[in-house]
Amino acid sequence: MEQLVTSCSEKRCVGSIVLPDKEKHTKIESSQIKVEAIKFFEEYFQPQQCLNSLKHKERIKEVLTEIDYCNSYELTEKELIFGARLACRNASRCIGRIHWKNLHLFDCRHVTTAQEMFECCLQHLRFATNNGNIRSAITIFPNQCNGEFRIWNPQLVRYAGYKQNDEVIGDPSSIEITEIAQSLGWVSKRTMFDILPLIIQAGSKEPQLFKIPEEYILEVNIQHPVYPQLDQLGLRWYAVPVISNMALSCGGLTFAAVPFNGWYMSTEISVRNFCDESRYNLLKKIAKLLGYNTSTHMSLWKDRTVLELTAAVLHSYQAAGVTMVDHHSMAESFMKHLHKENKFRGGCPSDWVWIIPPLSGSICPVFHQELLNYKLKPAYEYQADAWVNYKSQSSTNKHTFKNISNHNIKLILYWGWQGPQAVLLCRK
Repeated sequence: MEQLVTSCSEKRCVGSIVLPDKEKHTKIESSQIKVEAIKFFEEYFQPQQCLNSLKHKERIKEVLTEIDYCNSYELTEKELIFGARLACRNASRCIGRIHWKNLHLFDCRHVTTAQEMFECCLQHLRFATNNGNIRSAITIFPNQCNGEFRIWNPQLVRYAGYKQNDEVIGDPSSIEITEIAQSLGWVSKRTMFDILPLIIQAGSKEPQLFKIPEEYILEVNIQHPVYPQLDQLGLRWYAVPVISNMALSCGGLTFAAVPFNGWYMSTEISVRNFCDESRYNLLKKIAKLLGYNTSTHMSLWKDRTVLELTAAVLHSYQAAGVTMVDHHSMAESFMKHLHKENKFRGGCPSDWVWIIPPLSGSICPVFHQELLNYKLKPAYEYQADAWVNYKSQSSTNKHTFKNISNHNIKLILYWGWQGPQAVLLCRK
């Protein structure tokens, strides 16, 4: 296993920062491609009991020759799915890794146009949604050596966000990508739950806008089994969370467009998406609908609200026949995975801050489990937003789209371990 140094130091821990600068993927230097390729194939052949075999040596020779010739190489489909699944296994911030072996691969490295990429994304959504019986999958497009293939959206399905005076309609986390979509000609209804179109870039071509047909998107109306007044808000959420803005680093190669999905844990929607101040920020509004006293913390209105909202999300997804896992079951499954990995692999990279569910933390078994966070490759890595350094082929302005979102403020949450205070720092 290739173990990498994190961006923490002896005098500083950045484990609670959502996205430290050093955590963003950087392009691999040519001198490193061979090194990472050799390490990857050691991992690939070891489970097959073929380490240092003739088959292993011949494959390494073939790869190194290809790298000498064109500074890159091609993975076979079997090697690619091995790398994608291993990256899932190595994902230290994922609590649901116990299912890493079930990841399904769509090998789309042959595509050359944005239209083809869009069609592959639709294929992914249809397969993953599966009428509500969610299946984990990944679609892999050409690596960076073949051009800049990117999906600009953070997820294949995501709700838009619109600034309106001092308020936001929809999802505040989507304001930038919404404004970019509008600059490309998208016209919407400006509701709380408008599905964003996909913005896709293929090679050196201009990014293109694609509207996802309704039949490829499954949404769930959120209703509470006891409190019908919650229906007044018209809440809903989509069934499948398909992450589409991360890169896969595998064997010295970088795949910048690799949409992948699992399924939702209930608190991701109820606590984070609906109640975070930087998202829909509905906590107080829902509390008042439920009749709680919001004038004092002694009423525990915040705790009671997120609990009932979580119950509503679980009830709604179950009633709709859509795969959903509660945070207690997910935490218990992670503990099984952790013990298995420690036994057979000698460790399991885990980011405690991200693993702990945002509700009922200390009554989940993982809260009391000491975890070690380190990095292994292959890995899914954060990367700069596609529009930040995009250079239009029809303009000399390198920051064509960056100018649209320069006025937005980036927020990073620093969590103080020794006290309950959290300091919210603003950074442009």
